[in-house]
Amino acid sequence: MKNIFSIDVEDWFNILGFPGSLSISEWDALPSRIEANFIRLLDVVGEKDIKVTCFFVGYFAERFPALLKEAVKRGHEIASHGYVHNLVYEMTPDEFFMDAEKSRKIIEDIGGRAVKGYRAAGFSVTEETPWYFEKLVEAGYRYDSSVFPADRQHGGLKTGIFHPYVINTGGGEIIEFPMTITKIFNASMCFFGGGYLRFFPYQITKFMSQKVMKEGRPVIFYVHPREIDPEHPRLNMGTMKRFKSYVNLKSTEAKVRKILSDFEITTFEDFIKENNLHGGK
Repeated sequence: MKNIFSIDVEDWFNILGFPGSLSISEWDALPSRIEANFIRLLDVVGEKDIKVTCFFVGYFAERFPALLKEAVKRGHEIASHGYVHNLVYEMTPDEFFMDAEKSRKIIEDIGGRAVKGYRAAGFSVTEETPWYFEKLVEAGYRYDSSVFPADRQHGGLKTGIFHPYVINTGGGEIIEFPMTITKIFNASMCFFGGGYLRFFPYQITKFMSQKVMKEGRPVIFYVHPREIDPEHPRLNMGTMKRFKSYVNLKSTEAKVRKILSDFEITTFEDFIKENNLHGGK
């Protein structure tokens, strides 16, 4: 079975869920490291001639259009990570719709191709956002990869569904690709991206990935550009949050290389086509 590798295209200061989280009004004053880090990730992926899905924060697509165009030039799928990278449950339905639609249109205009996919900042879809999927369809999306089907800092949505599935809304259908988790001694755990990928030794990630595949599910891997940059600036945060945000940064690039070598990788868009999944109006 093919698995999916994705990049959440944001900068080193886009960490959520702590009192010092920075708003978009503060971003321009900070030194950006997204250009070199994202191109470095594309180069690593390109060594294996693999195509991945790049979820762009709309603000960065607009500020650094050459990055998005480079992803398109290299044959990768472009998708949306929202415009301002806010938690979904901190927005009203109308605010979310306007943000999601704005991001899609900007990315499409710069990239010159349709944007079908969305990923919420912090996987922040919860029971508090029952309008989420309907608003995504209304904003023009065909699939989503935002549900974290277990407890986590930003809420999670315990649907009990761990494989890709179609959601029917009042405005049409949308395909959901929940983040990959697996059961360990009756506990739901993730090993496949972000801090989870950095924290666990690669052999554990590989073993758990093989376990997921044996269950007939694709593994959804994800990484952020800052995670291959151990020297990036640090934000002021508490001890536990600091550990989660910065643990094992030096290991990320090597782990990404191993994933790309050990597993067959595709994009969300191609996975949908190859498995005849349907979503949309």
